[in-house]
Parts: sequence; structure tokens; C-alpha cells
Amino acid sequence: MRRIVIDMGNYLFADAIAQALQNTDSDFDVYRVEKPEDTIDYCQLAKPYALLMEVTGNVPFQLKDRLRIREAVIRQDPNCKIVLIVDEKADKKLAEDVRQAKKDGLIDQFIYGSISASYLTALIDAL
Repeated sequence: MRRIVIDMGNYLFADAIAQALQNTDSDFDVYRVEKPEDTIDYCQLAKPYALLMEVTGNVPFQLKDRLRIREAVIRQDPNCKIVLIVDEKADKKLAEDVRQAKKDGLIDQFIYGSISASYLTALIDAL
């Protein structure tokens, strides 16, 4: 089983992602973090295959906050895949910044909030 940790402010969206990942033929074991300040400790205990984090313009979900978490998680477990989820329609500039983080090698992947559940699952499976 590959553990996936989800850290998102939007509970409904996080639940939909968790359901999509668990309802496939994949070997994902999905966990949700309730508060971003718990993400680093949770990842230290869970040793996830991937950490999915929502990025918004709001604290504590801003890109700088997420990259700070990413740095701490990677320091603990360099094999953990970091995936950022951004709403490309709500904030085009933020979406560009997240895409640049991928180009700069800071994250393993980014996902737009508008993708289908099957594409999300395939993308995470192929990391």
C-alpha cells in the first residue's frame, strides 16, 4: 500500500479526492490532515508515498507556506512526492507560480482543480 497524505482547506474537495483515490484499483491508502500545522509531523509518522497540498491565496495555504512544509517533509523523507493542487480559474497568477515551482524542481507535480477524478488517480499512480 502506498500512503497518500492530503492537506487541503476545502474539506469537500479533499474528501472527493480521497474518495477518487480510494475507489480505484490502485494500492493507495489515503489519509487527511485536519490542520496544515500538523502536516510535517503527520508525514514523519506516516512516511507517505505522496503529499497532496492545496494552494490558495489564503494563509496557511499560500505557496510560500506549502513550500516551507515541502522543505521539511523532504528533509525527513527525500522519496516523498510533493503534489500541489491549485484552482487555475480562480487565481491565474497563483497557478502560474505553482507551474513555475514545478519547472524549478521544487515539486514533483501540480494539479489543476478542474481535472477529472480518473486523471487525478492516474497522475498520482504514475508519479
